[in-house]
Formats: sequence, structure tokens, C-alpha cells
Amino acid sequence: MAEYNGWTNYETWNVALWIGNDEGLYNTARIMRNRVHPYKTFANAMRDCGFRKTPDGVSYSDPSLDIEALNEMMREL
Repeated sequence: MAEYNGWTNYETWNVALWIGNDEGLYNTARIMRNRVHPYKTFANAMRDCGFRKTPDGVSYSDPSLDIEALNEMMREL
């Protein structure tokens, strides 16, 4: 599988990029970083607030997302 900027794929990279570079998304992710399933909790919160995609159009529930990589990234915030 081809990587994208060190991430599994473009979708995972894009979501991680926005979480790491948008103050609101970053703060939300930090709140959820110690949950059992941090990314799933984050994605559900985004959906509940009406945000289904990153500003670049990648769905927070895209099936190609590497959830484990996103969980690990969030735990390190």
C-alpha cells in the first residue's frame, strides 16, 4: 500500500492534518484523547455538531481511514 506523507493514505493524512492544525479540532481531540476509542469519539462529536467532513472534503467516517493511526496520534496530543 502506498503511503501519503508518512500516513497510510491521503484521507488519514488529511484528517490528522486538520486535527493537528485547527485550534478547535485540536482542542476537541485533546479532550477525547484518553477515551477507549479516541478517534471514534471525536468523529461522533463532529457528526453531532454537524461537521461531517474536513474543510478539504474528507469524511470523518471515510472507510479508508486508518483508525488505529489516528487513535495513536490523538493519544500523543
